[in-house]
Amino acid sequence: MDLKQLKEQGLAEIIESESLEDLKKVRDLYLSKKGLVPQLMTKMRDLSPEQRKDFGQEVNALKQRLLDESQKRFEALTQEEMERKLASEKIDLTLPGVAIDLGQLHPLTQIEREIIDVFREMGYSIIEGDEVELDKYNFERANIPEDHPARQMQDTFVIDIEYLLRSHTTAIQTRALEAFAPQLPIKVLCPGKVYRKDDDDATHSHQFMQIEGLVVGHGVTMADLKGTLELLARQVIGQDSKVRLRTSYFQFTEPSVEVDISCHLCQGEGCSLCKQTGWIEILGAG
Repeated sequence: MDLKQLKEQGLAEIIESESLEDLKKVRDLYLSKKGLVPQLMTKMRDLSPEQRKDFGQEVNALKQRLLDESQKRFEALTQEEMERKLASEKIDLTLPGVAIDLGQLHPLTQIEREIIDVFREMGYSIIEGDEVELDKYNFERANIPEDHPARQMQDTFVIDIEYLLRSHTTAIQTRALEAFAPQLPIKVLCPGKVYRKDDDDATHSHQFMQIEGLVVGHGVTMADLKGTLELLARQVIGQDSKVRLRTSYFQFTEPSVEVDISCHLCQGEGCSLCKQTGWIEILGAG
């Protein structure tokens, strides 16, 4: 086979290659070390010096042409293969997504949201403060000075001489009073995490949730407080819930009361849950 025939045949086979694998076979046939083009160089020994130069140049030109055309075909086949792959893997963005099971809300989060909804419907503003608080707002402005015995009742996580982890959400109330007074009325609900150095057991934890409400206005009485608590108990616990107020003492309210609700398990008859009293203590107020 002469150079012209080899050139025409090689170019035709390159163009007709329908896959990268076919193209590789053609390249190996013509351009590998033992391919048809390199084998032409063996004929040079039968040529005169003048003929060798011309023949060598023609062989190198053929080799370069085949290399260039095979590279073009390689790029074209690669692009075609990529387009086929993209078409087969195309994502229909209009298809509905896979539903993700997000689980359930924690019981504390559920009850917190229920209480917040009740107070929001009554016109309360919801205020959340910082968990790292100044001693001034956590204790002093709640009528608990540094030497007050009540500080012993709340063993506190102290950060430094000024800052601590708040031991109650009363700290939010004292800031609210400072921010809103003397504009009345003030109606705020203050939910959040609080921290005390308690030993963890079935009824105690070093971290727990508190929700405190504050109302300041003209003509506000204990009757308003009781009515609010009764509405809260009916909305959150059940429509048949009853509320009982017992006289108590808190250093930042006067008068102060402990608040009980009728036991939802025995309906006030007495059981192990309410310790046979028919009542369950839920909060302090004043």
